[in-house]
Amino acid sequence: MAEPLRIDVFSDVVCPWCFIGKRRLEKAIALKPDIPVEVHYQPYFLNDWIPREGIGREQYLTTKFGSPQRYEQIAQRVAAAAASEGLVYNVGALSNQPNTTDCHRLIQWAAREGRAPQMKQRLMELYFTEGGDLTDREVLVKAAADVGLDPGAIRQRLATDEDVDLVTQAAERAKEAGIDGVPFFIFGGMLAVSGAQAPEYLASAIAHAAQQAAAKGEAAE
Repeated sequence: MAEPLRIDVFSDVVCPWCFIGKRRLEKAIALKPDIPVEVHYQPYFLNDWIPREGIGREQYLTTKFGSPQRYEQIAQRVAAAAASEGLVYNVGALSNQPNTTDCHRLIQWAAREGRAPQMKQRLMELYFTEGGDLTDREVLVKAAADVGLDPGAIRQRLATDEDVDLVTQAAERAKEAGIDGVPFFIFGGMLAVSGAQAPEYLASAIAHAAQQAAAKGEAAE
């Protein structure tokens, strides 16, 4: 049995293209059922300047794009891309722009129980589809419970600084490595793909990386 191909995904839960990219990666994996994979979600801060308490969405759009109106056309294009993947980007529902440190902590904790994909998906849907406030600790506790984590334990952990440094340093290392846009995928530690590419493109990257890994394994024998 071949070793699963490791796929590292650098992304943020408030990045709409990461929301789309996750779905496209899942479709790509389904296109290559004969290649076992192991997906690891890595922390990345799309907006590392946002304080832990978050800021208003209007203030964010003004700071980043000049005005909320300037973002409207971009938002419609992204919403259409999301819809084509069966996702809902409910642009009008977003009222705040959160700092995502706690979201990344939740994903790390979920990963230890084999539930990182579900946790990541729930947080993204909560934000993009339902307009949920990801700076509200009780919202995060409920999201964790939705994917089968212990809400009481999560509430206690969120009240501490557990893994804040781990998440922050991992996100900083990604930027230091030159990752300046997400989603960013690394297949088998050797093949990098930037952006929410089509499932077929990602599937070919999976196949190519798997071939390279197999050839490397044979050469080492």
